[in-house]
Amino acid sequence: MAAERENGSGSGRVSESGRAREHVRVAVIGSGFGGLGAAVRLRRAGITDFVVLERRDSVGGTWRDNSYPGCACDVPSHLYSFSFAPNPDWPRTFSGQSHIQAYLEGVADTFGLRPHIRLDSEVIRMSWDTEELHWVVETERATLTADFVVSATGPLSDPKIPDIPGLDSFEGKVFHSAQWDHDYDLRGKRVVMVGTGASAIQIVPVIAPDVDRLTVFQRTPPWVMPRVDRRITGPERWLHGKVPATGALRRGVLWGIRELQVGAFTKHPNQLGLIEKLASAHMKRAVKDPELRRKLTPDYRIGCKRILLSNSYYPALARPNVDVVASGLAEVRGSTLVAHDGTETEADAIIFGTGFHVTDMPIAERIKGANGTTLAEEWREGMKALRGCTASGFPNFMTVIGPNTGLGNSSMILIIESQLNYMVDFLEQLGTFGGRAAFDPRPAAVEAWNDHIQDRMRRTVWSTGGCDSWYLDANGRNTTVWPGTTGEFRRVTKRLDLSEYDVQRAPSGTATAAGTATASAPASAAATTPATAPAQSAAARSKRPEPVATAGEERS
Repeated sequence: MAAERENGSGSGRVSESGRAREHVRVAVIGSGFGGLGAAVRLRRAGITDFVVLERRDSVGGTWRDNSYPGCACDVPSHLYSFSFAPNPDWPRTFSGQSHIQAYLEGVADTFGLRPHIRLDSEVIRMSWDTEELHWVVETERATLTADFVVSATGPLSDPKIPDIPGLDSFEGKVFHSAQWDHDYDLRGKRVVMVGTGASAIQIVPVIAPDVDRLTVFQRTPPWVMPRVDRRITGPERWLHGKVPATGALRRGVLWGIRELQVGAFTKHPNQLGLIEKLASAHMKRAVKDPELRRKLTPDYRIGCKRILLSNSYYPALARPNVDVVASGLAEVRGSTLVAHDGTETEADAIIFGTGFHVTDMPIAERIKGANGTTLAEEWREGMKALRGCTASGFPNFMTVIGPNTGLGNSSMILIIESQLNYMVDFLEQLGTFGGRAAFDPRPAAVEAWNDHIQDRMRRTVWSTGGCDSWYLDANGRNTTVWPGTTGEFRRVTKRLDLSEYDVQRAPSGTATAAGTATASAPASAAATTPATAPAQSAAARSKRPEPVATAGEERS
């Protein structure tokens, strides 16, 4: 195989069967916080031979897709942003969708990412080439190969609508909150909101005054706390812009408060009782009807499901044109919606706020590893990844916001940045081997890490709180949330531990990572060696972190 490379995005070319096929060092899938963050970190590490593959016509990920009325973040603005790209001009303490989307567009511009981004390039399938030790990535527009792939599609990218009998026959309007139809006028309509999650509690207060009647189908009531939101004043923004340390201090305080809260979620759920009382008082101040209060009072420990923030949700439910059906939607009969408890409701429009494919991400069905099986097949008994990043049998591949990396009380940007540290160290250590090489996490290491996480999970509120949440997979296992602080996660992902990986190397005489044009070798000639092989440089060995067992320093 002939190969040549130049410096720059997508400049490498590999000739295959007489056809030119683009080859890059790194392919990033998705252009939300994870994908754009990965692109920035790659450039900062001196890696410019990469592309960002985005399925839509603009960047932004979930903040581009979710444009429903009232869409906003429930994490403070100064914490929900990159540490390397502070924004002194956030308009509110909790920013809305449009401001977050504008922030991500700004990141793409400020850090020179546009030349690397391929819009309208959805990944159709990708597979690991065991002979050439690279990924073959097929998109809607072209096929390329990559030494390393970062999947940053995120868990909130593919909307989930439940399979409701009769839904196909509904003659009115139907859409998911993440696919809002801005051309459809809800005014004067009989509208049903299915779900009471983070999106629903933002939508309901906005549309309730305009619709004829709004019925909320509530399978399980959420715990809702006050939203301490306000406009950030001009003097504050001026100070953060002129004295960046003040913005960093603000971010640090927000982070520290949330780190101190983690223990109640992960070790001492009974300490959350006081928070429940505050949430109950918040509901009672707005809802005077005893029967409605009964419907809205959860029967599980606060924190077991995601804690929601709103000052307007309960007042909206108390409006005379709003009904709450304390039961899930069972079936649709023409324009009549029937709940599991038999309640019937007439509707002109149905809005689903029913979440996303979190534990069964569709992208996993499109990724085929070294053994010829898809990631979805490997994860059929539950998602698992080494340090939330890499999966056995899928060399030179990592996920951003992978299994057990979610948070219950803080900013996912902190997790993303930690994983990007791991990505950079992965690539740096890979480079020390020279030629074509691949790191594949050892099955024993993945199992040890996963067992360690699941053992810690037993004590958490997500396991003991008495609820059924989207954190759990079909087998009832929590494969979503990280059972520790963000500081601990940063420590355990600071560097790649080569003892947890097998190293695959193409024999001498094949094309090198630098692009030396030579003959390729058959797959059987590729060598797999323990990660402690002599080929590992002294510099790489000196960077090895502590073993997995020490990751539980905060368990007791």
